Amino acid sequence: MARATFTCTPTAADFADELEGLTPSRVIDVLEGAFQRVTDSGERVGGGDRAEAVAAGALAASTLPDSPIVIDPDDGPREPLPELPASLRASARLALDRVLQGGSEMTTGWVDSADADQWRQEVRQILQALETPADHHS
Repeated sequence: MARATFTCTPTAADFADELEGLTPSRVIDVLEGAFQRVTDSGERVGGGDRAEAVAAGALAASTLPDSPIVIDPDDGPREPLPELPASLRASARLALDRVLQGGSEMTTGWVDSADADQWRQEVRQILQALETPADHHS
């Protein structure tokens, strides 16, 4: 599978900055919170919540062995992320599925329409990486 380097949006880069200096368990809590805000939201998911969930999903996917997802070093956290539990990957998949379900209107106003298809493709790549069975040591 080809490797994809993700450059974060400003919101996503801010989200990665929030992880700086946190304990491993707190990092997991923050990632889980980003996914939970999307899965718990009503009909409309806020653009900032979507962007954070996608950023959190990309970060989670980038920690998997042989992951095709690589975070641009300028955008990611300076410290390596802790090993993430399989339950977090399940939360990520639920949240990213929800982000994609909205179709093109989900990207209106926060992703340039010309970039919307590419953005959806990137989210699908993250989802695919998160579905890779990498639970051999959990």
